[in-house]
Amino acid sequence: MNAKLGSRGSAELTVKDCHTGKSLNTSTLPYLATPVVLSLCEAATLDALSGLDSEEATTVGMRVNLDHVRPTSVGQEVTASALLDRVEGRRLTFHVEARDSEGFLIASGRIVRVIVNPERFMQRPQADNRR
Repeated sequence: MNAKLGSRGSAELTVKDCHTGKSLNTSTLPYLATPVVLSLCEAATLDALSGLDSEEATTVGMRVNLDHVRPTSVGQEVTASALLDRVEGRRLTFHVEARDSEGFLIASGRIVRVIVNPERFMQRPQADNRR
């Protein structure tokens, strides 16, 4: 996998009732839930790497640091963006942010993904379960 520094990706979502903290039991309020914001940001990192996955290499999430700073109502559009700003061996660090349809920042942070061999990665949990 040859990840290129500066690669960009994005992902979009229209907020529905099923995306709210109230619906996901992460809050009592009917606003966009933080786990959904994180998922959208992760989708943007994958978009930045689109076309690089193969039978020999893919990425998995390793570390997340995300500040969710603004509530977002049902019906609003949200766009997450990701920029690959650091490559250290197998570790890929992305700056991510999400904005609502009015352009307001609703979340920002960093996501680190690690390049792995899919076959070996899938075998590892089975080996760990045998202990």
